[in-house]
Amino acid sequence: MIGSADMQAGGAAGAGGGRTVAVLGPGGVGGLFAGVLARAGHRVICLAGEETATALRKDGLAVRSDTFGEFTVAVEADTVLREAVDACVVAPKETALVAALDRVPREALGAGLVVPLLNGFEHVSVLRERYPAEQVVPGTIRIESTRVAPGQIVHSSPFAAVDLASRTVPAERVAALGALLSGAGLTVRVRDGGDEDAILWEKLSFLAPMALLTTRYAVPVGGLRTDHHDEVVAVMEEYASVAAALGATIDVAAMLRLLDGARDTMRTSMQRDAEAGRPLELDAIGGAMLREADRRGLPTPVTARLVAELTAAAGDGAGGAS
Repeated sequence: MIGSADMQAGGAAGAGGGRTVAVLGPGGVGGLFAGVLARAGHRVICLAGEETATALRKDGLAVRSDTFGEFTVAVEADTVLREAVDACVVAPKETALVAALDRVPREALGAGLVVPLLNGFEHVSVLRERYPAEQVVPGTIRIESTRVAPGQIVHSSPFAAVDLASRTVPAERVAALGALLSGAGLTVRVRDGGDEDAILWEKLSFLAPMALLTTRYAVPVGGLRTDHHDEVVAVMEEYASVAAALGATIDVAAMLRLLDGARDTMRTSMQRDAEAGRPLELDAIGGAMLREADRRGLPTPVTARLVAELTAAAGDGAGGAS
């Protein structure tokens, strides 16, 4: 178990003394986590629909990554959690979160930690209403990783950087969780519980301009730098103003430096979803911020325009891109 007696979760140890970790939503992010954790010797239970679960049971989980290499590992797979675990990584798209959580009954989870790696911030309240607050550890991840088929993950970024912070979970449990993930090869920063809002808004302030603008204009990240730089800055500054009202300081200059370091050909998850005609995480990435800004009387005209245009395009069947 992980906690002061490791994590003090209710799960059984995996093979070779590893932990038992459930992964809800073994897509681009969840699938990579499942792969590296299983390769590190932990027992991994992937929770997904029957088609994906069947593929995982039959063929295992295949990862192709410049960082972690190419490998295939055996994982367990089911459509619902049936036993206590040390931790449950929650990694579906925000648009599928509420339905996906039915796969993790409160009574089955035991004392295991719940580790959401979703975009936005409103999902944390959703999870703390469903599961004990003292078990929910908000996290963010900076990564470019895609599920190309059930059980097949392509990790294309040279990084997989995780931040963890929780104001409701004992610090020693969060630290042990960080050690578990870093031991599997992920880059992990465990931050003070008071930084919970900061990690969520730092991720959102960087992600939102890229997601909204690459999708709106149907260009890769390089196109934002050359043709839409002023809008990138404007959206970052709007997000930073709302974050500041919540006590989180966003360094816009640092965010722009991260953007400058991204590959010209990088495409965002929202952009890929739009091109494929899938639902967009527009509400989690844009709508939630606009609601918070409205509550605080803060002007966010550029973000509001982009969200309105993407909403209209999606409604017209254009998938959110133009």
